[in-house]
Amino acid sequence: MKVSPLQFFRQVRQEVKKITWPKRKEVTQVTTVVLFIVFLAAVFFFAVDVVLAWGVKLVLGLGA
Repeated sequence: MKVSPLQFFRQVRQEVKKITWPKRKEVTQVTTVVLFIVFLAAVFFFAVDVVLAWGVKLVLGLGA
């Protein structure tokens, strides 16, 4: 079914009116949680990297 450009834009406007945007409080909470999880992941991967680097140096004898 082909729709005229005018009808298409009418349908787009109708769909855009259905959008519910999050409140500022929701955005702030979600952003805080995401940043906290990113921080935890960074600390975890840093620790794993340090341990693996130490293990590689120990095995290859580069730590002397």
